[in-house]
Parts: sequence; structure tokens; C-alpha cells
Amino acid sequence: MAEDIVYLNGSFLPINEAYISVMDRGFMFGDGVYELIPVYSGRAFRLQHHLQRLEQSLQAIHIDNPLKHTQWQDILTTLIEYNGGGDQSLYLQITRGVAARREHAFVKEMQPTIFAMSSPLTEPDHANQTGTTAVTVNDIRWQCCNIKAITLLPNILMRQQALEAGASEAILLRDGHATEGSASNIFIVRAGMVLTPPKSNLLLPGITRDLLMELCQANNIPCREADISEADLRNADEIWITSSARDVAAVVKLDDQTIGNGQAGPFWQRICALYAAYKQDFRAGKVS
Repeated sequence: MAEDIVYLNGSFLPINEAYISVMDRGFMFGDGVYELIPVYSGRAFRLQHHLQRLEQSLQAIHIDNPLKHTQWQDILTTLIEYNGGGDQSLYLQITRGVAARREHAFVKEMQPTIFAMSSPLTEPDHANQTGTTAVTVNDIRWQCCNIKAITLLPNILMRQQALEAGASEAILLRDGHATEGSASNIFIVRAGMVLTPPKSNLLLPGITRDLLMELCQANNIPCREADISEADLRNADEIWITSSARDVAAVVKLDDQTIGNGQAGPFWQRICALYAAYKQDFRAGKVS
């Protein structure tokens, strides 16, 4: 089997030949940001949206984007080709770079470390209406969750808490409101209205989240941003979690409580059909 090819600081090379310095600030401090981008039929999905979010994350941590969007596109297209095209999951990461010594203060002129890799993508089964399960946990993260930072230890711990409770995702509660999942955005359906928390520093602005809102608006599905209280969450007719890896998954059990009738609901079925159709159009080159 051919070895995976990765991109590191200007070179494409086998993954077992890719090395960074132990003094890289990403290794030392988690000082960097990342993006995860699905690839369908050899094309990066919603690439410009992902690159714009990457730009925003870099600006927030005071790193100048080392590449133009056209350069990113060329690199990622080449990486997709090196790894066989088809359906993939791209991971790209930028750290502040290698420091002379370990100290918190950084020099703005440091040379960032640029890394990208690809792995096989398994698409979610939208025909599966049994749904998934989640638990609620206290949101223990910092105040800048809109930055897609590589410092994911709180998310890891909360996700592990969910797994140990027999669930697949943790829905995070802060000051009596649901913010997002440990690795997802959240939607609920109540009284015929699709709701998702508004963008803020307390949640990541999801690319899949935004696309779902676009699809709702284009297809006359009532949808708006609104704060979701814990009571709203627990009394929802439907709960969804969305991400580039999950697309949109229905939560049919929250903690020990059944949501709706315990099956993926009718709004989920409709939005999944619309999402699948959009991806099919993307594969056919009808949408970008």
C-alpha cells in the first residue's frame, strides 16, 4: 500500500519522513490553529469558507497568513491528487513556528510551521434514522471558542466524558445555555422552528452549520439564530449536531431522556435530503 503523502513547510513527502522541531510552539504550547475540510470526488468542499475561517483564526492569534488563498488551493489540490483523489478528509495546521527557547512571549516575525495531511473519508449514513446519543456537560473551555485553536484538551476531556457515559457527543452548557458540542455545532427544533445559537466568542462558527442555515432559508424551512436555554434543549422536538465529519446527525437521547419519539424527526429527514442533494450537486460541479 502506498504511503500517505503530507505537506510540510513547502515540501510534499511521505508521512514517516515529516518531522518538526521539539521547540515548535505548537508542540510546546499548542500555539496554532487548524482546519478540517472534507473532499468529495477529488474537490475540497466549501474551500473558500474554510480558508476564510482559517484567516480569522490566524488574525485572532496574531499570525499573518503565510499563504494566499490561491496558494492554499494549489497545495491542497496537489495533496488530494498525491493521495488518490476521491473522498478524503484534509487536515491543515499552522503553528507560530520554532522558538529559540521555551518562553510564553513570542516574536511576531517568527516563521510559521505549515502542515497538511489527508486521510480517507467515510460519509455518514443519512438513511440511518436510529440517531445518536449525547450527554450534557459543563463548558469548561476559555472565552475564545470562535478561534479554531489546536489547544483542544478541554474538548477532548468533555468528549471522553460522553464516551464513558455511553454517548457519542457532549453538548456543552454555559450559564444555563447550550453553546455547541465538544466537536460540533447544535440545532434544535421547537414548534416548527429550527434554532441554533448565534455566533459569538463562545462557539466555533461551523461551515456545516452555515450551510444548513442557507439550505433552510432557500427551502422555506423556518430557521433562525437564538439563545438555547437548557430547558429549550431538554424540551426540544428534535436535536441535531453538525460538523464536517458528521454532516448532520439526529440526537435521539440526551442524558437519560428520549428526544421526540426516539427516532430521527421529520425536519432532520428533510434537511438531510437537502444536504445530500447539495453534496451531489457539488460532486457534479454544479455548486462550488
